[in-house]
Amino acid sequence: MAKKLTRSKLVKKLDTVFSQYIRLKDSKDGIGTCVTCGKQDHIKNLQAGHFQSRKHYSTRWDERNVKIQCAACNVFRYGEQYKYSLYLGITLSKQLLADSRKLVKFTSDELEEMITHYSNEVKKHT
Repeated sequence: MAKKLTRSKLVKKLDTVFSQYIRLKDSKDGIGTCVTCGKQDHIKNLQAGHFQSRKHYSTRWDERNVKIQCAACNVFRYGEQYKYSLYLGITLSKQLLADSRKLVKFTSDELEEMITHYSNEVKKHT
């Protein structure tokens, strides 16, 4: 019987596969476009940028909250949240802000289910 992964390892695994999925689904022929500055590059050089910070588990793996960003916007310009909000629109930006304030604690089983789901989605897009 395989050893169960710790919660932190499950979160890390989910972050990895979710990031792959976001970059794959929002790209064409491996090329993605940063939602805040428009830079185009291969998805391996781009990131899955969060509108609401990853610290908020309620929106951390919400596809509406995560889009392709270049490292310059996502890291060095702290996510360019204002430009990101313009991309998302006022209604969705407000909804994600409200959702990010909800307290959520995913069980290990729920994390494993999301890992399986996004692993399957990655396979569909490759």
